[in-house]
Amino acid sequence: MTKAAKKRSKPLDYESVVSKKGEHFLGDEWAYILPMLVFLGFVFLGGKFPSLYPQTYIARAVIVAVLLWVFRKQYTKIRWNGWWLGVIVGVVGIFQWVGMQLWLQNHTDFFKPAPDPFDPTKAFASPGMMWAFIAVRMAGAVLVVPVMEELFWRDYLWRTILAPNDFKLASVGEWAWAPFLIVSGVFSVVHGNWWLTAIGWALMVGALLVYTKSLGACIIAHGTTNLLLALYVLKTHDWSFW
Repeated sequence: MTKAAKKRSKPLDYESVVSKKGEHFLGDEWAYILPMLVFLGFVFLGGKFPSLYPQTYIARAVIVAVLLWVFRKQYTKIRWNGWWLGVIVGVVGIFQWVGMQLWLQNHTDFFKPAPDPFDPTKAFASPGMMWAFIAVRMAGAVLVVPVMEELFWRDYLWRTILAPNDFKLASVGEWAWAPFLIVSGVFSVVHGNWWLTAIGWALMVGALLVYTKSLGACIIAHGTTNLLLALYVLKTHDWSFW
């Protein structure tokens, strides 16, 4: 725990919504962990059974969104200051993500994507079904995933590394090398073949968090990068990025 966390007996008002004993059926930690576990579970199922990828993606987007709503009172109060910096970091992030990944793929076989990524233009019998899925895919990537991931990575996990006994005793965006590096590293693990690219992106967003102390700015950055990545994929049909 950092010196600042040691001195503080309870979180500042803007950092957490303090739950009353018995008010919630699951502890605050599970409000962060469960949506991530559900999300990763459906990612695994979609990869294990490619024919069910559309169904598993729709299920994870909807169920995670419902869980975020159910647990909404247990999350840190999100501040949106520095949102415009989030937009800038998100735009820089798409150039970093696509540019770095393409460079890696072109220079080493280790980073080459799977030869048969899910292609919605071939998976659906009608254009209507295809565009309906793409709409859900974009909504999940731009609206649901950024909130879920930023709450988990740069709120819960970051602060847990600083204050393992009670993450709420650490400030949002409190600086230390340990969470800055560890969160970026663990974030990369769940991004498969893009792990090295993911580290670079996560370090940028981690720096944004430390500078702004704003989860909202990080959510905006994440959503902006994901939106631009979706538009890139739809333009180029490079489905490996999706």
